[in-house]
Amino acid sequence: MSIQDVSLSMPSRAPSWRIKALAFASDNKLFVFGALLLLLIILAAVFAPWLAPYEPNKIVFSQKLLAPNWAHWMGTDEFGRDILSRVLYGARTSLIIGVSVTLIAMLIGIPIGLVSGYFGGRVDTLLMRFSDVFLAFPPLLLPIAITAALGSGLANAMLALAVSWFPWYARIMRGAVVRVRSETYIHAARSMGVSHCRILLRHVLPNATTPVIVQGSMDFGYTILAAASLSFIGLGAKPPMIEWGLMAAASRSQLLENPWTVLFPGVAIFVLVLAVNLVGDGLRDVLDPKKGTR
Repeated sequence: MSIQDVSLSMPSRAPSWRIKALAFASDNKLFVFGALLLLLIILAAVFAPWLAPYEPNKIVFSQKLLAPNWAHWMGTDEFGRDILSRVLYGARTSLIIGVSVTLIAMLIGIPIGLVSGYFGGRVDTLLMRFSDVFLAFPPLLLPIAITAALGSGLANAMLALAVSWFPWYARIMRGAVVRVRSETYIHAARSMGVSHCRILLRHVLPNATTPVIVQGSMDFGYTILAAASLSFIGLGAKPPMIEWGLMAAASRSQLLENPWTVLFPGVAIFVLVLAVNLVGDGLRDVLDPKKGTR
């Protein structure tokens, strides 16, 4: 039998990565849909200068409050500014808010939860009671109070949201660390005289961050919604910055007579939060170690 005959007799197999990708997409349709939707929003934000048909802050009073038409697909606001262009540019601000608030909250909460869960005892009690002080406030009341004290503005609003969010990451991280620290390899490292710092960074942290990452992906959408709420009540972004919550707040007096001025920024917030939540739910299902036992 020739080599050619052998090669013909062997069944052709598709690349394993392609099979795994198709199987993953089939089992996680909502995750794939959310990821594609989020990718489109990110691309729209990145390429906003090329996609926007008009300058987003250009005021044209002769074209104010135009209903959606072929020239202005989402209409214009009370200053004659094209709403579609402003929605595209506003995606940048919303994505920056979501990433910044989530990362800052993680950077505060993860070390607290890591130290608390690993050492336990009085350290655990002290750090968790410190976190409980922030958890005692309603979710949006604390950011409002902090922003009002520091002064309105997007930077202060993001800092306030991060401060109000970090206790959740601290508690989730603590629970994961408590579970990991009882593993055999942790006891082995201790018996070999490995320092606490090395154990925390090399062994505990990499094996305890999965639930925090999943929670962060799900909180991403909530931070955007919360920031939009702060902008809506005048404590977040300020003109001339373009932000969806601020757009809705500036046009709220036009809600009944010219609803498109509020509708499209609101729809943009809804679509982005939906996409992020679908991705977060998908990550939770994929990374959940108990998925196979449910």
